[in-house]
Amino acid sequence: MTRKPTAARPLNWPGDPETVAAADIDFEALAHVLANTCRRGGCMRGYHSVAAHAVIVSEEVGALDGLGDEDRRRLALHALLADAPSAWLRGAAPGSQRAADRTGRLAAAIEAAVREAAGLDAVLHEEQAELLRFVTRMAAAAENRDLLEPGSGSGRGLAAGAGVAFPPLKRRIGSIPPAKAAEAWLARFRALAGDGGAADAIAS
Repeated sequence: MTRKPTAARPLNWPGDPETVAAADIDFEALAHVLANTCRRGGCMRGYHSVAAHAVIVSEEVGALDGLGDEDRRRLALHALLADAPSAWLRGAAPGSQRAADRTGRLAAAIEAAVREAAGLDAVLHEEQAELLRFVTRMAAAAENRDLLEPGSGSGRGLAAGAGVAFPPLKRRIGSIPPAKAAEAWLARFRALAGDGGAADAIAS
């Protein structure tokens, strides 16, 4: 049974993106922020959170053949955490190249801190990173098919990436309330990170 959030413990919410450290990351708080953040700026027929998307991609990666158990676990955990920087950066679009460079620098630092807190000590190899990108684009194509307005340009279920169309996942994507998405994200994190997630000890 999935543990419910601990009501008595104040959550350490994502704050200043300039000062993110692994020791300060609260994965329960992160789950709620991602669950309360809608994909694609909310331009969908139904609500679909960043947390729900991350769980879907992580589960799809976890079901892939041809990977060893540890490689599969690590890749699935990377997939779950891939959008974590958005909890600190709040999805603000950079207004200049200088701002874009700053956002990229902050995102990289946040990714490193989140990986460390989750017990992931290295970035993905290029082959694994490409595999994760492919599954992510298939999930985006499934969003196009199931949640975007008909005639929006991607409604046939194909997602564009570098000029290449990607087929959608076979699973259907539906709207999940934020509380359920946060619970699913946190349960998935605990299943994959186990005792490796340093900040998860705070949430127990």
